[in-house]
Amino acid sequence: MRIGVFICHCGSNIAGTVDCPSVAEQATSFPDVVYATDAMYACSEPGQDTIINAIKEHNLTGVVVASCTPRMHEPTFRRAVERAGLNRYMFEMANIREHVSWIGKDMQANTNKAAELVRMAAAKLRLNRELLPKKFAVTKKVLVIGGGVAGIQAALDCADAGLDVIMVEREPSIGGKMAKLDKTFPTVDCSSCILGPRMVDIVQNPRITLYASAEVEKVAGFVGNFEVTVRKKATYVDWEKCTGCGMCTEKCPSRKNPDRFNEKVGRTTAIIIPFPQAIPKKASITKESCIRLTKGKCGNCEKICPTGAINYDQQDELIVEQVGAIIAATGYDLMDWTVYQEYGGGRFPDVITSLQYERLLSASGPTGGHVKRPSDGKEPKRVVFIQCVGSRDASVGRPYCSGFCCMYTAKQAILTKDHIPDSESTVFYMDIRSPGKGYDEFTRRAQEEYGAQYIRGRVSMIYEKNGNLMVRGADTLLGTQVEMEADLVVLAVGGEASHNAGRLAETLRISYDQYGFFLEGHPKLKPVETNTAGVFLAGACQGLKDIPTSVAQGSAAAAKSLGLLSRDMLESDPAIAQVTISRCIGCGKCIRVCPFKAIKAIDLRGMPKAEVVETVCQGCGLCNATCPQGAIQLSHFTDNQILAEVEALCRF
Repeated sequence: MRIGVFICHCGSNIAGTVDCPSVAEQATSFPDVVYATDAMYACSEPGQDTIINAIKEHNLTGVVVASCTPRMHEPTFRRAVERAGLNRYMFEMANIREHVSWIGKDMQANTNKAAELVRMAAAKLRLNRELLPKKFAVTKKVLVIGGGVAGIQAALDCADAGLDVIMVEREPSIGGKMAKLDKTFPTVDCSSCILGPRMVDIVQNPRITLYASAEVEKVAGFVGNFEVTVRKKATYVDWEKCTGCGMCTEKCPSRKNPDRFNEKVGRTTAIIIPFPQAIPKKASITKESCIRLTKGKCGNCEKICPTGAINYDQQDELIVEQVGAIIAATGYDLMDWTVYQEYGGGRFPDVITSLQYERLLSASGPTGGHVKRPSDGKEPKRVVFIQCVGSRDASVGRPYCSGFCCMYTAKQAILTKDHIPDSESTVFYMDIRSPGKGYDEFTRRAQEEYGAQYIRGRVSMIYEKNGNLMVRGADTLLGTQVEMEADLVVLAVGGEASHNAGRLAETLRISYDQYGFFLEGHPKLKPVETNTAGVFLAGACQGLKDIPTSVAQGSAAAAKSLGLLSRDMLESDPAIAQVTISRCIGCGKCIRVCPFKAIKAIDLRGMPKAEVVETVCQGCGLCNATCPQGAIQLSHFTDNQILAEVEALCRF
């Protein structure tokens, strides 16, 4: 074998603490290495040309590049060696940036370690074999999980481009958090006026199939050919017959149930249409609140319904769909702010969240757009806003910034003045973060034009005194303690990952961080892709963000899906598990540990054996490590190849 070794300086990232020419010189003594050199930037066009020319000039049959992480540039170098006529799997990469130069400053020690990693890569390369991908057909249909603004944008973009779309929304209506907003920043235009037509487009587009009150139960298959099982929950109303007339809601006697859409600041009936612009505009029954379903009595809605749509015997339904790509757009939820006992922990009715305040401001809210405090229905004159409740606070496990709280607090201060001209708004803040287009001007407008008083400091306590709320905090700019009376306190509660996001991530076989947000493939180069091919991210499920960014990411995820499904055939990665039938004893351990369900049991002359479904296998290697007989080997990462690396490392 004729191996060429290329050591990348990566500017000073590697060369600052590694003697790259020395590593290249040492590499010439490794077995089968016939050429070695160093390059300033191996991934650049001149660097790739150097590799291609060396392959041709020295008749190289294998290449080792020592540079940064393979996660970033392995595909780049594989394409380069392919252009020179080599098989892409006759290439190995040694990570001497993240594993060497970035973790130590001792030049000699780093140089020695870099040389050892290159020796290991060359030893493995000697046992590499050419691998060829297989092609398979794709299903040109996209699943969008979540009907918020990001999911809506992604679904419409895919449908407009000619793809069929399946949208799954867990709530009775699409719209997400944006549907609950009164106005949006920084333009202060009507949220429903922006979102409403897009929601209607979803239900009227012939290429989009909407499953509301539904959740993804199971995902099998692989990129291009996913089999998705959707659980459509029982609403006890036949939506094929329901016209959304609302007569059932008027006659329902169960009227003291917390209204989830209105963030529980109002009461509603057991059978509901969430809001006037709901899509689909269909009634659904909350089982726990329904007198008929809990006590066997009533039945008013069934009697009054003019189309006979009520069905108390309705059961959950499982629907199986075949799709080629999946876009997760499950949004976010607000954190449970009641952990803050200093803010009353939920004891004071006039201490509410920002989203509850949105519903009070909205014309479709429980008070018809008239701001009334929950305790006595009076109009508040002194409104105090407290920012960073559940954001930038490590004590409650939320050290991150939610990103949109500063802006919507400024918006709500402006709207408060519009609704109650003689009101006074005070904002306690830590820092004002308004980096978007027109955002800083908007926060200044709240202060300068609408008279909102901004106090930099934390609120230490909210308590009642003589029937009124007292807010005690600090003004860190003046260095004084502040105490004031408030008619209403609005908490800018931070966001967190959507409930059950972890379970969905496991169903989709994608990664998520310690806070429950889905992890992108690469924070800069693959912001909407995941570690599972064919699964993309959109909106706040990947990290908290505002509406414009969510919409942009929805379109980005749609573009990635369109790019993927624009081809009739896809190539599978040949670096997959292979079963040696003669050694397999049919114990089934590999089948149980495979997270991708890529191994199935077969019968061979009356003996149980394991067989790998090549198009499903992702090459994770769990089966290889689990097999007690060593009957499964991972192509490109065989036991012999790994042992060759270990042996190379152990030579001094």
